[in-house]
Amino acid sequence: MHPESSAADPPSRAPRAVAPARVLDWFGEAMRLWKRGPATFCGIAVVVLLASVALEPVPFAGFVSANVLAPLLACGLLYASLAADRGDRPRWAHLVAVFAAPLPALATVVAAGLVPVAVESLVAWQQADVNLMLPLNDPARLSAATIVTTYAAGIAASLPFTFVPMIALFDGERPGRAFALSARAFALNVPALVGYACVSFVLLLIGIATSGIGLVLALPWIAAASYAAWKDIFGLK
Repeated sequence: MHPESSAADPPSRAPRAVAPARVLDWFGEAMRLWKRGPATFCGIAVVVLLASVALEPVPFAGFVSANVLAPLLACGLLYASLAADRGDRPRWAHLVAVFAAPLPALATVVAAGLVPVAVESLVAWQQADVNLMLPLNDPARLSAATIVTTYAAGIAASLPFTFVPMIALFDGERPGRAFALSARAFALNVPALVGYACVSFVLLLIGIATSGIGLVLALPWIAAASYAAWKDIFGLK
């Protein structure tokens, strides 16, 4: 059974405004959830990272793997957060739980992820004349400043779509409604979500600076914090 299929869940939850300081509670809640299954959370993150880079040298297949398969697998971190929040333990089965969702929900998740990818590609193209949609033959062309700017632009562009996966997968909303509700939640909580983005950005930079090792921790924490933010802003208990 899919986790959103509960008769007790209303078809459309309305977002609310919360205090900017709530971002600290979101990451605190993320740590609590992560502690219920740190090895599983980190294992799922490893698979997501491998899906993002394993086929990177292969034209088209690398792009599909990084921007279609990896975002869907990353939803495993959200399913693991949901399980931990319900008193269960994260399981490896959560890695592929998303593939039991209806096709429109899967397409919605992928579409939400492609928006920041497009922004990142545009920034990299303008700053370094690099097309991120093709295999990167010369990584040296991406300076540290370009990498930082590109990631910052991608995170900023992703904020209005932060809650699209949860709304589509857990609430079962239609694609247009999922995007509209997430955008509304962002509009009501710009300061709090900018704070969430800043913490996430620092965690990503630390992960990159440690040759990707830190991302094994950063990705679960960021995902679990987004789950906690979704619950808070949409008033879930």
